[in-house]
Amino acid sequence: MQYELYYWPGIPGRGEFVRLALEDAGAEYIDIGKTSESNGGGAGAVSEFLHGGEIGQPHFAPPILKADEFVVSHVANILQFLGPRLGLIPEDEGSRVWANGLQLTLTDFVAEIHDTHHPLGASLYYEDQQAEAKRRGAIFVQERLPKFLNYFERVLAVNAGNEAYLVGTAHSYVDLSLFQVVTGLRYAFPRAMERLEPELPEVTALVDRVSQRNRLAAYLTSDRRLDFNEGGIFRHYPELDG
Repeated sequence: MQYELYYWPGIPGRGEFVRLALEDAGAEYIDIGKTSESNGGGAGAVSEFLHGGEIGQPHFAPPILKADEFVVSHVANILQFLGPRLGLIPEDEGSRVWANGLQLTLTDFVAEIHDTHHPLGASLYYEDQQAEAKRRGAIFVQERLPKFLNYFERVLAVNAGNEAYLVGTAHSYVDLSLFQVVTGLRYAFPRAMERLEPELPEVTALVDRVSQRNRLAAYLTSDRRLDFNEGGIFRHYPELDG
């Protein structure tokens, strides 16, 4: 298949979850947002495709994946589509349904992470909602962050006989997504993560193992990998870090 990824340039964002799957599998793809305007890419091309373009199917937000005649939006939906095609999910239906449920839990987690710095709305600057963000951040660090991470620690512990994979006995796209969330949290909430990670040995081991996969290790040290920054989901504001 010829894959085209549509996501905004300059931020890892939700598009990075899809990139990790494509890179880990060694799939050829075009990252439209990062392609020059002269070659038909850039933010304008992403916006046009988002609103329907020639296909006539408007989507609410990127990421969007075009794969031959298929056009798929939403991270969990895209990864559910890509998983069997890239060998990143077992073939049985039970594993696929379980994986999708875990990915949707990560989707909820990512939304809560984003809302620590934008609790009132994405249309406002952080500085316009900083007081509310401090309150939201405190609750997140004390309650929601450990709740989500401890859940994934339990999932891995139950499956520990299988090298602590999240799904079955082999590496899957959900492992990649948890890797992205944890590395993003280390950037955004370094103090909180330093306190929590000693109690999360299975999660930490999974993140280390994923980072050492051959194709992914090459990607993570390449200029294709975008750094976390204060324009994306994972933002480091020290005053929110517990």
